[in-house]
Amino acid sequence: MHILLIEDDPFIARAVSAALESEAHVVTYAPTGPEGLAALRVHDVDAVLLDLGLPGMDGIDVLKNIRAMPAPKGSLPVLIVTAREALESRLEGLDAGADDYVLKPFHMSELIARLRAVARRKGPIAGDVLRAGNISLNTVTHAVTVGGDVVTLSKREYALLAALLVRPGAVLSKRALEEKLYAPGDEPEGNAVEYLIHALRKKIGSDAIENIRGLGWRIRERAS
Repeated sequence: MHILLIEDDPFIARAVSAALESEAHVVTYAPTGPEGLAALRVHDVDAVLLDLGLPGMDGIDVLKNIRAMPAPKGSLPVLIVTAREALESRLEGLDAGADDYVLKPFHMSELIARLRAVARRKGPIAGDVLRAGNISLNTVTHAVTVGGDVVTLSKREYALLAALLVRPGAVLSKRALEEKLYAPGDEPEGNAVEYLIHALRKKIGSDAIENIRGLGWRIRERAS
């Protein structure tokens, strides 16, 4: 998944980003509410991690702005990460449209599990397993099989395959794939996506990923 993290504490932001990236997610980071909303308008993200105690614009106001956006951005899964222990604060966040919340300090495993849960409930990945033909990808265990045989992928190969498997048959442009694979500031080389697709085809089948000239790539709905 591509996750937008809106958090003003750089130490927490670095720790959360590292934990998510170790799970093959892409993280876009914003330290303030206005910057987070700006990033959301530009990037195609799958979920939002939102701190409440933000400078300049409170997290509740950020959340209300998100929910006021047209779909699909306005209906993105939003997980609040907050140090506000008062029940009233948590209820305010849920009433404003948050899907769940985690109290600071938290274990990274809990954060990732809750994020995965809200993404399953509201995000495009509706289940734990994505499939196309004989290719299967488990979004919880990260296990990938082709014809029943386990295939080992790098983090970016996994993220690329997951992006294609969300909607088998749909064409994703090079730019769309780069947004799924790289965080802002991590500028990929010009042929990075092509190289990853070449490497992935060697592992899952040379004809599994189809190039649609001038548009991008798609995974065949009946990949074999």
